[in-house]
Amino acid sequence: MEENNKASEGMSSVVSEATEQARVAMENYLSFLEKSMAVSPWGKTELSKKIKSHAEQNVATAFEFAQKLIHAKEFQDLVRIQTEFVQTQLKSLTEQAKDLCETATKATTDALKGPPP
Repeated sequence: MEENNKASEGMSSVVSEATEQARVAMENYLSFLEKSMAVSPWGKTELSKKIKSHAEQNVATAFEFAQKLIHAKEFQDLVRIQTEFVQTQLKSLTEQAKDLCETATKATTDALKGPPP
């Protein structure tokens, strides 16, 4: 039993370190995304703001999921956490896709109308 606890603690430590490294990498990616979007033709538009916001939300959700996994004590906890994460992400991604589609459609429609006379 003690060997299992040591192995579990070691695995949690490795996962924690990997999660921290991934968090730093994702922060760098989000910074790159923000800078890239700022110089794009639609850099300061509502669409770019929403893309950035959704990306940040998805990264935060993924890291919250990783933290929950690190603290899971039993296999059933892992399954429950994974199931909840997948269900939540599917719902969230569906809503985000709908939101981005509506925003892009509005931006395109507004651009085709041209500036007001």
